[in-house]
Parts: sequence; structure tokens; C-alpha cells
Amino acid sequence: MRQTKTLIPTLRQIPADADTKSHQLLLKAGFIRQNASGVYSYMPLGKRVLQKVEAIVREEMDNAGAVELLMPALQAAELWQESGRWYTYGPELMRLKDRHEREFALGATHEEVITSLVRDEVKSYKRLPLTLYQIQTKFRDEKRPRFGLLRGREFVMKDAYSFHSNQESLDEVYQDLFDAYSNVFRRCGLNFRAVIADSGAMGGKDTHEFMVLSEIGEDTIAYSDTSNYAANIEMAPVNIEYQRMDETAKEIEKVLTENQKTIDQVSDFLQIKAERIIKSLLFKVDDKYVLVLVRGDHEVNDIKLKNLLGAGVVELASPAETEEILACTVGSLGPIGVKNVEIVADHAVKAIVNGVCGANEEHYHYLNVNPDRDFEVNSYADLRFIQEGDPSPDGEGKILFAKGIEVGHVFKLGTRYSEAMNATYLDENGKAKPFIMGCYGIGVSRTVAAIAEQFNDENGLVWPANIAPYQLHLIAINMKDDSQAELAETLYKELNKKYEVLFDDRQERPGVKFADSDLIGLPIRITVGKKAAEGIVEVKVRTTGEMIEVPKAELFEKINELLTAQ
Repeated sequence: MRQTKTLIPTLRQIPADADTKSHQLLLKAGFIRQNASGVYSYMPLGKRVLQKVEAIVREEMDNAGAVELLMPALQAAELWQESGRWYTYGPELMRLKDRHEREFALGATHEEVITSLVRDEVKSYKRLPLTLYQIQTKFRDEKRPRFGLLRGREFVMKDAYSFHSNQESLDEVYQDLFDAYSNVFRRCGLNFRAVIADSGAMGGKDTHEFMVLSEIGEDTIAYSDTSNYAANIEMAPVNIEYQRMDETAKEIEKVLTENQKTIDQVSDFLQIKAERIIKSLLFKVDDKYVLVLVRGDHEVNDIKLKNLLGAGVVELASPAETEEILACTVGSLGPIGVKNVEIVADHAVKAIVNGVCGANEEHYHYLNVNPDRDFEVNSYADLRFIQEGDPSPDGEGKILFAKGIEVGHVFKLGTRYSEAMNATYLDENGKAKPFIMGCYGIGVSRTVAAIAEQFNDENGLVWPANIAPYQLHLIAINMKDDSQAELAETLYKELNKKYEVLFDDRQERPGVKFADSDLIGLPIRITVGKKAAEGIVEVKVRTTGEMIEVPKAELFEKINELLTAQ
């Protein structure tokens, strides 16, 4: 492709609202342009990279036995009402009405549509297992779109769905697609981890997220320093046998702690460690309130709380709700004397002897508090976030933290959707049974951004050879120079037969061409300059900056060598 015939609108300055490397460079290099908050156009170079990633995804999905189809982005509300998610998905679901006042949603995901399709078309166990996938634009009304393609309101996604007659079949396909996802991200050159995750609004259980390691990641990964264990921080169990403090229980005492409300304030004021304080937090769990207790140096994990209680929605009660339900402020909240509210506590709380907690009275706390003597706990469970330095849940090594960008997610949905939507097949005995389902998603456009986030330097993007929009960047220093123009045109025709070539045939200064070339980040640059009359060109490797003078006769061999090495 000639640069005079395409659209590559590079910028000299980084846009002010771009605050991540990928966002800055994809805008500056002319790969994307913003149309609205969280909504982008893919310019010619960006579209080519997107297609490269899509091709890898398709190849790995096809190899895993999945079959591609295409479903509508406009989805009838009735399907979402069947599954129950019309009422629970939240404001991220873009809803609209047609001229007849019929309700629709723009597809945020396609569990309902695919379940209805298979329900209508597959009647017998003989057609199972079946795995279907699509690559399509999705829509989610993000409250705060940011980071360019990493969190948008319109994005490209690969979503797949598998249907089974038994759990063993689901387990097998789940592993096949887990391996396919690993291959996709490996082929994209990404430094990633597959981590144990929460299924969230998708439903189901046994899920893994594929996380690209990055300091700008919005998720925290807990991983072992000596094994392959990795989990989203919200899903990492804490496997610690807490030893009860070795001291004699003392008589409880009420003390004045005027204006001391936070754990740090109380700890400093009473000159005690935070681990001796019992932190009390009131949560609204679906339609009831639950008082949750953790050690002062720990944080409540709302996902673990949600799973323990089998809840749909868990959220921290507001200060007003806390005062209404327990007649005290948040800063003085404690478990002693609490009635008609379920109390659950983290395992670490049970080991506290002579601890401290709020007195449910403004400016007062209790000293020498002992669980089960001074208050009753309905149940103890693992309710806190894991911390760095804790033992790894697999028993090997200690936990470390890293930030990650989620680029893929695989779920075992079970019968969550098939039962709700009455999607059944006939088994070997002619009995109707609900499909057992799996769900598998890759953020294709997000993967493009993740690659850009990991592959760049101070001069611009540095694309892996198999992802780059073009393999070669051919530059003619001066198209008005006959020898340069002739050699450049000859090379363009010859190279184009075997490689993907971007030919900079613009009438621009050499400095502009070289700066744009580094910014765009193609693997190999071939410059036709002053030695054109001698048939010699300069070859530059983008990853290393190495420059080599190569005679035209040896150019193909050298290009093959350099591309093979990448």
C-alpha cells in the first residue's frame, strides 16, 4: 500500500486526555480516532491490526472445534426477561425502544440469543457437544470509559458458547478452549497469566480470566512466587490456621475514644496493633442486612461474602442505613448487643483475645473484647482479601501481587440459562433435559490495546511481526531523485509479491518519514537513499534499532532472516 493512497493521520503531540501508552500511541500513530467517549473508529492501520488478531482467534477457535456464526447486535428484551437479566444486569446494558414501543437491548453479550437459537434448532443429544462462536461489536454503557480501547462503550469481542449433555463433555471443551486462549495470547506475544476468577453477572462457576500483566491494569492478580498458582485477588482463598492469642481473657471495659473513628486513628489512640481491632461493617445483602467482622488489618472481600450467602447483590450499607438499622454511626460500630441482624466473621476474628471494637455509641470503644464470650457469631468463614506475603493457596510459596488487563474470560455456566429459558434436548431415553453450557469471551479490540501497551518504546509502537499492520516499511528519501524513485518502485513491486509492504512515497522531509516510521512501528524499515544508484538500501530492525546496508540482490534473503528471528 502506498502512503499517498491511504489514510495514516499521525500526530506530533500526544492528545491531552490520553493517559496510557496504548491510548497515546494508537492515537498519535493514526491507528484510531475517537468519535465519542468510549467510541472509536479504526483507521486503516488499526483495522489491519484488528484483522490480524481476529485471524489468530479464528484459527485457534476452529482448531478447537468451534464453528463461527453471526448473531444480531439488536436483541429483544423478551429474551433477557426470560433469563432474568433484564432486571439485574444494571445500567451498563444499553436499552432502547422501536417505533412500536417494543423494548430492545444492544448486545453486551449473547447468552440469551444463543440459548434461544440452540433451543429452537437442537433437539437431540446426538447433536451434542456443539460449540458456536462469533466476532462482533458489543455495547456496554460504561460509567467511566477510559484508557482508549481498554475500556470503551463499543468494542469488538469474540464470544463462544458450548452446549453439552454431561459435565464431562463440558470439562473437556472448557480445557480445549482454555488451551486455545493460551495459544491466542501466546501468538500475540503477550506476557499474560490465566487466573481463577469470579463469574459476576454472567452466572455459573469454575471460571478463569486471562490477564495481560501491566501496571495500568484495573485488576489485581495474586500469584505464587514459586508455583503456577494465580487468581484474581477477589477469588484467592486465604488458607491460614490462625492461632488463638496466648493470653488470659480480661474483663470487658468501655473507654472514651473521642473523634477516633478509623482503624488507624483508634490504633494510634489506644496504642494497639490493628490486628487486635475487630472491624465491623454493615452490608446490605439482597433484601437483608448482615454485620461482617474482620481483623483491623484486613479488608472485607464482598465477593466471598456474596458467595458465602448465595446472594445476588452485596453492597456496603450507607451511613444513613447503618444509623437506621443499628442506631449508631459507622465509626463506632461493633457487634456487642446487636440483635435481629446476622453476624458473620472472618476466621481471623475467632483467634482474637482481648480485642477492641466499637461500642455502638458515638466516641466510645470496648477493650478486652472476646468473640463468643461477648457476642455471638452466626458463622465463621474466609471473608477477607488475601494479602502479599500470605501463604499461596496451593501450599507452594508466598503470595505476590501484580496488575493485569483482562483480555479473555472462560466460564462453566452449567444450566443457569438453559433452565431459565427452558432450553432442553432429548437424552438417550427420550427424556427432556436442560443443556449444560459453557461461555468463552476474548476482547479482540482490548487485546490490540494490550499488545500496544506491552510493545512500545520512546519512539512509538513496536509491533510483533505477526500482528503488525504491514511487515515492511519501504521509504524513498526523495521521490524526485530518478534513481531513488526507480529503485523504490521496483522494490515495491517485487516485495509486494511476497510481503505486506507499506510504501512511503510521500513528498515529505526525511525526518518526517523516519519519525512516522518509528511511530507506526513496523518490524523492518527499508530505506532507499543516496546509494540507490549502486543498488544498495539501508535496512533497520525496529525492535533493536540495528541498521544494515544490503545490496538489492541480497535483500529478500536478509528480510527472511530478520522476520524469522522475530
